[in-house]
Amino acid sequence: MVEVVYFKTPLSRYTFDSPKIMDWIVKHCTDKYVLNLFAGKNKLSHCCEEVRNDKDVTMNADHHMDALNFVKAYPRFQPCRLFEVVVLDPPYSFRKSMEMYNGHRASRFNQVKDALPTILVPDGRVITFGYHSVSMGMSRGFEQEEILLMSHGGAIHDTIAVVEKRIK
Repeated sequence: MVEVVYFKTPLSRYTFDSPKIMDWIVKHCTDKYVLNLFAGKNKLSHCCEEVRNDKDVTMNADHHMDALNFVKAYPRFQPCRLFEVVVLDPPYSFRKSMEMYNGHRASRFNQVKDALPTILVPDGRVITFGYHSVSMGMSRGFEQEEILLMSHGGAIHDTIAVVEKRIK
């Protein structure tokens, strides 16, 4: 059974500016080895061991790489260390990608998701933020554990976060 959580929170360019969203993500990352692949400005490292990647060089991140290039290159950085949690909070659409990443296109997201199992422990989790409730999916060997629906009010699209557990 998939747990569904709902709350209202103002929309922000940086998802984890919302205290409610930050509290929710911390619950899933505490004491874990976490990859924050589209890190932005907010750190999770107060609750976990966080590796931060963000293509935007103005962000405080450990790496400033295209997401797909980072996932493919990670085994060279840490060949014996796999992540327990991967957080995916990319721009949710092409338009947002162009607005939020200074004209840089977001990575080829399906290819990123295809490559993630190579850097994730066998029972690891992927937490994806966006406009859809399916991210990794059964075809990649994942099952949903929790869905967070965030209402931002008015005519603003809701945001959906999905926690998926690797099962194969």
